[in-house]
Amino acid sequence: MTKFRKKVYLTAGYNTLSFGSGRKEFNPKKARPGIEQYITEAGRGSIAQISDPKNIDEGVISNFMAARFCKQGNLAGFIPEIDPALEYKPSTRVEGACGSGGLALVTSMKTILSDLADTVLTLGVEVQNTVKAIYGADILAGAGHYASERKEGHAYFFPAKFSDRAGVYYQKFGYEPTRRGMALWYEQMIKNARKNPKAQEYQNSIEDLFGAGMTPPNPKTFVENLNIYDCSKVSDGASALIFASEEGLKKLGIDKKDAIEVVGYGQCEANLTKQPEDPTRLLTTQKAAEKAYQMTGLGPKDIGLLEVHDCFTITGILALEAAGFAKYGEGAALVESGKTRIDGEIPTNPGGGLIGFGHYVGGTGVRQAVDCIHELTGKANGYQVKINSNRPYAMMISMGGNDKTVTAMIFKKAE
Repeated sequence: MTKFRKKVYLTAGYNTLSFGSGRKEFNPKKARPGIEQYITEAGRGSIAQISDPKNIDEGVISNFMAARFCKQGNLAGFIPEIDPALEYKPSTRVEGACGSGGLALVTSMKTILSDLADTVLTLGVEVQNTVKAIYGADILAGAGHYASERKEGHAYFFPAKFSDRAGVYYQKFGYEPTRRGMALWYEQMIKNARKNPKAQEYQNSIEDLFGAGMTPPNPKTFVENLNIYDCSKVSDGASALIFASEEGLKKLGIDKKDAIEVVGYGQCEANLTKQPEDPTRLLTTQKAAEKAYQMTGLGPKDIGLLEVHDCFTITGILALEAAGFAKYGEGAALVESGKTRIDGEIPTNPGGGLIGFGHYVGGTGVRQAVDCIHELTGKANGYQVKINSNRPYAMMISMGGNDKTVTAMIFKKAE
């Protein structure tokens, strides 16, 4: 069992607003912040929590498709824009589709473990509302194997991919119980988002959320097995945090009560050119979670806070099974039991998840880690969960593509 040779901490988390349809301020015909504005807001929001930005040693920034959504590359060059003290510091951009943020976390953690840095500013960003949704769907299809899948694929490429998974799951485990679980997932995530002022669905006012979630899919207007409530929205935004060694925390002037510790992780990459071996399972997510459990000696019974990549409601259910919180085929029943609610046994995505908070693709993994910092240090305000002392660990799972690039990371409050 591999163990870290020293402790690695996360602190100073900051999320921007998740901006897009659903927010009353959003008007596609009016000027909106550009990618550099989101990067500087998130970065400055993070370094405002430390004593002096000159003590940041390096930067890592994650993003998926800024080159196409924003016609902007070379994103590491925006790190010095956050603060003059970051000029000429090493910075790296990483990409792994929707799992880009998870890769930023792993890259930052390894940099600390290598002894090449004591502090790393870690940031994730995506701005997608620069194009219409149908064109954005084509850009996002690059998270799959474009050459072999795009030509025959659906116009709404990724919704169709997970619609196909849902269809097979319906056949195997029943349409009605699965759809009930998916609708309840939607209801839980929107209720969580209504507690989080930065969530894209914070202002959602639908009275019958479960009823909306049960809307029958209409393949004539969308995809065969999902409705629009099953899908995370197109989002603009960014998140930032700081990785630090023990010495790094001292340099930053951060007390351990304001930090969390990485206790283990698992990172897996599946072959992009191959179709899922079994559409009813997230096998790469399962393997990443198993690696994290093996490294830490922990299991689902030890996890008191869960952050999963619910790009679609069916994905949330499959992730619960892949990470071992529900048996195969029983993910929907777990949601229906209420155990994944914010006041449940396994509070899941208390800030709203991708369905409720939003999904700024290249930044989502970093956002999940920021929420773990806030929850474990008691700073999540309206969506604070009560961490069970018998289950003091938090787990997050960042997923890219159709379960291809996955990072699972387990945290605890720093001591």
